[in-house]
Amino acid sequence: MALARPPRVLRLTVRLLSAPRRDLAVRGPDEPLPVVRIPRALQLRQEQRQSGRSSPRLVLARPGRLLISARRPELNQPARLTLGRWERAPLASRGWKNRRSRRDYFSIERAQHEVPALRDSASEGSFAALGLEPRVLHALQEAAPEVVRPTTVQSRTIPPLLRGRHILCAAETGSGKTLGYLLPLLQRLLGRPTLDSHRIPAPRGLVLVPSRELAEQVRAVAQPLGVSLGLHVRELEGGHGMSRIRLQLSKQPSVDVLVATPGALWKALKGQLITLRQLSYLVLDEADTLLDESFLELVDYILEKSHIAEDSADLKDPFNPKAQLVLVGATFPEGVGQLLSKVASPDSLTTITSSKLHCIMPHVRQTFMRLKGAEKVTELVQILKQHDKAYRSSRSGTVLVFCNSSSTVNWLGYILDDHKIQHLRLQGQMPASMRAGIFQCFQEGSQDILLCTDIASRGLDSTHVELVVNYDFPLTLQDYIHRAGRVGRVGSEVPGTVISFVTHPWDVNLVQKIELAARRRRSLPGIGSSVSEPLPQQI
Repeated sequence: MALARPPRVLRLTVRLLSAPRRDLAVRGPDEPLPVVRIPRALQLRQEQRQSGRSSPRLVLARPGRLLISARRPELNQPARLTLGRWERAPLASRGWKNRRSRRDYFSIERAQHEVPALRDSASEGSFAALGLEPRVLHALQEAAPEVVRPTTVQSRTIPPLLRGRHILCAAETGSGKTLGYLLPLLQRLLGRPTLDSHRIPAPRGLVLVPSRELAEQVRAVAQPLGVSLGLHVRELEGGHGMSRIRLQLSKQPSVDVLVATPGALWKALKGQLITLRQLSYLVLDEADTLLDESFLELVDYILEKSHIAEDSADLKDPFNPKAQLVLVGATFPEGVGQLLSKVASPDSLTTITSSKLHCIMPHVRQTFMRLKGAEKVTELVQILKQHDKAYRSSRSGTVLVFCNSSSTVNWLGYILDDHKIQHLRLQGQMPASMRAGIFQCFQEGSQDILLCTDIASRGLDSTHVELVVNYDFPLTLQDYIHRAGRVGRVGSEVPGTVISFVTHPWDVNLVQKIELAARRRRSLPGIGSSVSEPLPQQI
């Protein structure tokens, strides 16, 4: 139905109110009223352009190496330029919430080629200078001959651990934290007698990890060292019932170092299949994950069963063992103050933080692509087919594709099957029997593509990974740090690249924070600890 036309008086009133004031002053009585054809704000901008009074647009594109390379060259930023804290930053992702920004992209380029953990440790000395015994040094040389000098994190972690301090170590991914706590652990156990007063397994060292894959990896690193030193390293696998856990512990009654997940250890403690009375060393690896709500109740129970030393003096009695506490993670763990107040004195804690903590990795190229949800599959298939050609011709590195849910991993796997792209899948809803060994097969090179959830982003060593694709953009900046940390690790054989698909408005919010931090060369915001009181020491 056609709308009624407004009366003539109303139309004249609208025209009169819309007309510029300068026209009313010179208009004659019989002259018709002007018709407004464009908005007044747009008209003013056009007049400014014609008069040449418009402010010049900020252009950062200069010759030379780039820090930020964008599809629009005027938004590039050279490597030699660093924006100040209050300086205006021309973000390439500024308008990405608009649908017209589809197919836009920008990259954070590599600022250096060497891993920061090695680059900063050139003057850190050798492992022998850190206080390690010759037996431990010989075991390290036999188990890992490629490790010839300590990383910065290892140089700063090992000495206070040997002095008996509780340690909170927060450092970037791939910086060598595992060896940093394993070597002091094994050396401490060498000087401790084994007390055979219990008929059930009583480990003297415990490494608690959030996933079965990480437990398998830590055991694989620790076991060769333990064999050389005459120490028994065992793994307690999760995802099984009490009968399977009882069978595992019955096969390995003599345990010096136990690597376990919280769920499996909790079941063993509840069933009185294991005791922590002889514990001398307790490590929470990936502590930020273990202190999350999903694990916190289990970890609290395990800490209650452990006898944590109040200070280093409590560690000197070999016949009344107390546990030294070590917390490590790539993001600063929250809740540390509340946790330590229950088990030990906060004054006994030494905090070690890396200078690159929570920063964009300077040796990894990171590309962000603004796509519609329907375009992601096509883009991923094209990337994987290009990689497959390079992998077959030059044996380049492998690929990790991250999704935010198990259902997406399964659905995307069916699509890759249709495109004849061979791959492996790893997600948390798989039965334990299916998950066992999948990541190890990927590391050994049986397949060069792994579809996974964030279960593969925490702590797993991935020195053969060349490309990380965030099919779903991570939900937090912490998750982005962990995913990107799968490439560019200490010992990596290939340079690393991260490609992220950006789809939703909340994805854009995180991308803008990442880009702004990169342009200003600052750490990512909002990943600080929630410790209320200051920690006593920083190295």
